[in-house]
Amino acid sequence: MTLRGTVSYRERLALPPSAVVEVKLLDVSLADAPARTIAETRIPVGARTVIRYSLRFDRARILSRRSYALRARITDGDQLLFINTVRHAVFAGGANNTDIRVEPVAATAPAPPQAAALSTPSGQWLAEDIRGGGVIDRLQTILTIAPDGTVSGTGGCNRIRGKATINGDAIAFGAIASTKMACSPAVMRQEQRFLLALRDVRAWRIDSARRKLTLIGVNGAPLMVLAQM
Repeated sequence: MTLRGTVSYRERLALPPSAVVEVKLLDVSLADAPARTIAETRIPVGARTVIRYSLRFDRARILSRRSYALRARITDGDQLLFINTVRHAVFAGGANNTDIRVEPVAATAPAPPQAAALSTPSGQWLAEDIRGGGVIDRLQTILTIAPDGTVSGTGGCNRIRGKATINGDAIAFGAIASTKMACSPAVMRQEQRFLLALRDVRAWRIDSARRKLTLIGVNGAPLMVLAQM
């Protein structure tokens, strides 16, 4: 079977001739494990800002009661240029969300003069991506880090509180306590993914121009991308 859609970006940039779009169909059912690739395709970008794709997959690998999503990236060799920051769920009972908008992962313009440069993970942050599986539209998963390392916020359903230890560009989150409310299964799954990702964080990186915080795991892979609120 085949999924068809588009990958697009807003920035009017002249991308390198070697840039390619990568679209993957992922099994994102397990909150505490990396997403599993079901199918993927790669397409040269060329001069286009809207790239059409066809993604062939084995229908027998799509199982009931599991969660699937599309991930799109634009790369140039080993350099990641764009990635989707919104979850694109498929096979979830409604229309498949196959038209994917990707966002730049590096600064493409200087920060506005009035915006102070970011040099610390302290502040209030909104999760845009968790473990490459995106997040639910209109659900706010918020992480607040105080200058003394006190952690608060919400996983999307329950309030959280804990402590982070920050040493240079290293960061580790201690035990996170949360309230005990119950929400819809999808909300609870995202909250669990968020909390498990925090447990695995070992470092942080700031994109000051785009006001983004990336939390990084032990192997250097991004675990979570958050936007300043």
